[in-house]
Formats: sequence, C-alpha cells, structure tokens
Amino acid sequence: MVEPRYSFRLYLLTALVLVGFGALLSRLYQYQIKERPRFLKQVPSNYAVTIREPGIRGDITDRNGVVLVQNQRNYQVIFNLEEIRNDYKRYLLQTRGKDDPSVKNFRKIKTHEIVNEWVRPKLAVHQLDKKYRASALDTHYITHGGLVPFTFRDDLTYDQFANFAEHNLELPGVSVRVSPRREYLYGSLASHILGYVKQWGKGDISPEDKRKFKHYTGESKGIAGIEATMNAYLTGEEGIKTLLKNDKGAVLQMVDYIKPDVGSRVELTIDSHVQCLVENTLRRVGRAAAVVMDPNTGEILAMASVPDFTPSYFVPSIDPDAWKNYNTNQANPLVNKAINNFTPGSTFKLPTAIAAAIHGHAYDTEYCPGYVTYGDIKIHCWKRLGHGQLNLEESIQRSCNCYFMRVANEIGSTKMLDAFQLLGLGSKTGLELPSESAGFIPGSRYWRQELRPGAKVTPSITGMMSIGQSDSAASPLQLAALVSTIANNGRYYKPRIIKRVVHPHQGTLLHNRPVLKTNLLKQGIKEKDLERIRQGMWLAANELGGTARSAAVKDRDVCAKTGTAQTVDKGIKSHDAWTVAFAPHEQPKYVVVVAVKRGSSGGAVAGPLVHLIMRGLFAKDEGLELPLTEMKEYAGDFIVREKIELPDEGDLLAIAYDESGETGNEISDVPIARAYTVPESPRFVEPSIRQGADAEGSIAPKAIVIEE
Repeated sequence: MVEPRYSFRLYLLTALVLVGFGALLSRLYQYQIKERPRFLKQVPSNYAVTIREPGIRGDITDRNGVVLVQNQRNYQVIFNLEEIRNDYKRYLLQTRGKDDPSVKNFRKIKTHEIVNEWVRPKLAVHQLDKKYRASALDTHYITHGGLVPFTFRDDLTYDQFANFAEHNLELPGVSVRVSPRREYLYGSLASHILGYVKQWGKGDISPEDKRKFKHYTGESKGIAGIEATMNAYLTGEEGIKTLLKNDKGAVLQMVDYIKPDVGSRVELTIDSHVQCLVENTLRRVGRAAAVVMDPNTGEILAMASVPDFTPSYFVPSIDPDAWKNYNTNQANPLVNKAINNFTPGSTFKLPTAIAAAIHGHAYDTEYCPGYVTYGDIKIHCWKRLGHGQLNLEESIQRSCNCYFMRVANEIGSTKMLDAFQLLGLGSKTGLELPSESAGFIPGSRYWRQELRPGAKVTPSITGMMSIGQSDSAASPLQLAALVSTIANNGRYYKPRIIKRVVHPHQGTLLHNRPVLKTNLLKQGIKEKDLERIRQGMWLAANELGGTARSAAVKDRDVCAKTGTAQTVDKGIKSHDAWTVAFAPHEQPKYVVVVAVKRGSSGGAVAGPLVHLIMRGLFAKDEGLELPLTEMKEYAGDFIVREKIELPDEGDLLAIAYDESGETGNEISDVPIARAYTVPESPRFVEPSIRQGADAEGSIAPKAIVIEE
C-alpha cells in the first residue's frame, strides 16, 4: 500500500505530464494545422501557375473571300504586379532587414513607385521603357492583384520583342508575349457593317475562372456591327498554360500548354468592290445611306452610311479626343443610317400601289386637280396645276399625290395598315446588325400607344400616309426589301448580310439561305397588277414626264421611284431625298436605294447617285474590276445639295428633265401635317477609352520615400 504523501506526488507528476503533453499537442495543432499555410509560404519551394490566354478572334470576309478584318501579331510587355511587389519586398528584406521602415510599412508603398524604381530602369537599358499612366497601374493592382497582367506596352516591334527574349532580364513579374490585335484592312470601308471591339473588363471574369487561374487574360468582344452580333462565333477557344516557378517567381519550365484556338470565319454577303463603289458615291453628299440588294435572295451586296468612322481607332482602345469628336459630331458618324429612320416621302406610293392591287383598285383612274380636300384642309400635289386624269402606271411615273391619296381613302386606313405591315413596314427586318430601327406608320401599335396616344386615323392622315409624309418613317433597308418584292414578282425575302460561318475544325456552322417571308401572289395580288407597278417605275425612269429620269442608265432598263419628304433637320426645315430602283426590268438583278439628308429633291440629288451606282454595277457585269482601296473616314456636313451633276454618258445628259418631280413642300401649309426630324437614336456601348500618361508615370524612375 502506497503512503498518502507518495500518492499525492504521483498524482501531481501525472497531472504535470498530462498538462505538458496537452500544451505540446496544442502548440503542435497551432503550428501543424492552423498556421500550416503561413509556414508553408515561408518555405522555399516550387509551385505551378495556371495562366489563361485569350482565344484568337476569327476573320470577317466578303462574299468572295476578300478578308476585311483579321488579326495581326501584337508584341507586348506585361507586368504581374503581385510578383513585382513580392520580388521587391525580398530585396528590401535582404538589403535592409525586417526592422527597416520600408519593410514595416511596405503596404503603404504605391505599386507605381515600385515599378518606377525597381522595373523601369532595367527596361530602359533595353530601350523598352515608356510613359504610362501610374494611376491606372495602381488601380489595376488594387482591382486585380496578380490575377490579371498589366499591359505596360503593346507597341513593340518584332526586333524589340526578339531583343527582350534574347537578353533575359530575369526580373520576376516582367515578361513579353504575343497577342492577337484586331486589324481592319480597308480603313473606314464598311465600318457600320463591321463594327468594332472593346477590351475585356473585370466583370468578364467568372468566379470559377478566378479559382481556376493564377493569371487571367480575356478576349476583346464586339460591341457594334457584325463584331457584336456574331461575337459568339468569332470568339476563339481559350488557351491554358501551366508553368513551374520557384520561390523567387522565376520560371523553371512549362509543364503543359493548350494553345488558344481561332474563332470561326464569318463570310458576309457584301461584295467589297461594290461596297467601295457605293461609299465613294455617297461622299458627294453630306449625310446619306444606300443599300444594294439582290432581289432574288435578299442578300445585301453593299450597305453604306455617311459620315462614317474608322474601326481600327477602337483597337485596343480609342483616344479620348477621337471618341469626343465622334460623340460631338452632330452628323452622328457612328449611326448606321441605312437601318435608321428617314421620312419616306413618295417612296410610300409604292406600298400604296400594292395595297390598291391587293384590294381591287389597280385599274382605278383618278383626276388630279392639284389638290385633295379634307374638310377645310387642302393637301396639294407637287404639281399645283394638277396632272389631270391618271391611271396607276402614270401616277407612279409622275408621282402624283392626288391619285394616291384618293386611292388610299377608297382602300381605307385598316386595309392600308395591313398591306404596309405585310411588306415589313413598321417592324424590323431582322438583319444581323444591332440597333435596327423599326420605323412607324399611322394606325400601328407604336403609333397608337407611343407616338399619338388616343389619336384616330382620319382620312387626311391616311392620305398623308400614302405619300409618306407626316407620321411615317422607314429605313433604306426596309425600302430595299419592299422594292425587291416588286422586282421579283411579289416574293419578299428576309434581308441577309451573313452568308456563312465556318469553324476552322468543325466546318460550316451556319449557312444562311434565302428566307421567303411573304408571297404577294398568295395575298390576292395578280401578276399583271405587279407588272403595272413595275411598268410605272420603268416609265418614271425612262419616259418624258418621269420624275426618276436622273436614275436611268442608257440601254439598261432601270426602273425607279423618287421621293422628297418635308422634315425638320436640326431645327431647320429640310428634305429627305430618295430614289429607289431596280434593274433590269426583265429578270431584275439589282435593287438600289439611296436616301439623302438635306437634298433638294429625290430626282435632283438621290437619282444621280443611284445612276452612278447602277453604272458601276453594270460595268462590273461587263468584266470591269471595280477598285477596292483603303478608305479614309468622312466627317459629313450639313450643306444643302441642290443637284448632283452626272459625269458625261453621251446622249443621256442631253435630255432635259421636263418634270423635276416632288418638291417636298406640298404639306407646308397643311395644319395637320407634322414635319419633324425622325430622330436617330444612337445606342452605343461605351468602348475602351485610352488613358494617357500622367506626371508620375512619365517622370524618370525615382527613389521611394517611406512615411513612418
């Protein structure tokens, strides 16, 4: 039996041993479990880094394979700011010790100050230093840390890139890389069709990618034109590079590399040579739009809008002054006027003629005394003395207001609305471009709910609708589709600007075929009635008394219709001048539509432009290769064009215009008429705007001062 005093000592010893073991286990848990990550970071070791590289954007070509947009190799100097800071801190610890104020207050040192002292002198040795925006670098580090590399330079020549690679700076966090940069090969050519891209941003990184990648670089994305609507196809698959680094951040080897892939090639329906022809033609006026369409398929062969812009200015970011110039130019160079609203004027006599044919009024004759009376209101014909008795063909030829207003009232507002909507007026065509305007017509839902809430469609409003004045708006694209329907015997094909999408490995992903939306022959119209409308357009372009004589091309059977709409432009009374045409009369091949802001009349201004485009198209058919050149952007103007002079074409210009056609002033004294500017509504996604160098980013590298 153990004596009591020995038992107490034994218990005390046991307790001390247990307490000691408990303390030891507690400390082991603290160091081995809770603080293990911290100590592991302090142990020199190799580690793997996963880097995301952006996919390569696909090319955009015209219908014949001419490359309009591609990628060029871009050589960059990039910084991993986290690695640069860590490397500099190691340097401070080794040279000054952990008690030095610069180490104790390391977090207070701004990243650009470290770059100025630690990185830029080494870059300067190899002539790679440059001015930069220090505040942008600091913000980049605060926002992204080491996840997203900071692009210090993106303008290296190949020789600079090769020199950097040859003379390894062994500077952690600094490297060069090759990245794709968007290149628009023909300047401003087709700028409204092609659009432009924007650099990726912080919001493009998903939480999953943040967990997956140590360093991340995203792709630019399209925010206008085809670049935007076909962005998903154009974007290539990402690349993934895995590197093994040591504790100092130096790369030991590349463990794995999945190269970024190229996106799909988007082939457009446009012919780049025809596009160049149309754009050069439109530069004879200040603000205008034109569409050239194949009436048999709905394919857009050219679509132009002036003024225009230079897509390459947005790559990789746009200069603030250039962006300001685009935004302050009241001619709206970024707006694609070919898919934007104009007041249609007498071009709306064509859908009125179709409505008449559908509802049994194709053989009506009407007397034009020079005006139509609606109660106490008189709406004049452009020819104040009147045209006398006219049938449908003659009314189209002479563009008689009275004929179409009377016929429209006999048809009735509801049937007029139905016929116009059947022809796609008042709704978007669905073309593969962003920001298309729908237009509007009296009686439509938009007209009743938004434009004129609570209003009724009166006989006078129906009459105005038939001649495209007051509460009517349409785009050149909509009119091109309508004229195509007339040209190809009543078949309305959906307008298209995408021909094919071809993936480099998977082949054709999208083959855009003609889509028949409406066949007028199944809507009650007869072939002979459509021929009467076509004949009226032929008379307008080819016979004395026709208002579209300026659009005619010798021996080519062009069929055309003019329009001159009274509007208010920037607070000034003005006109939208139109000419719509197709050719040839038999077996039509081309539809050409031109609309001009501040043109005196359709016949004097838009008609000659259609003539020039048609002449180019016919010359191309005869084997002449139309020029294709790099285009410089055109700023536009607000000058009123009274007349466009045509180059000599022999006997054509010897024929005097005996009827000038619509003046656009017929409704100037009509109380119910509302002549106003159909607003252009720019809907822009903010691009990447370039930031210039600031004082701290432009000075020579300096020493860092630490505030205690």
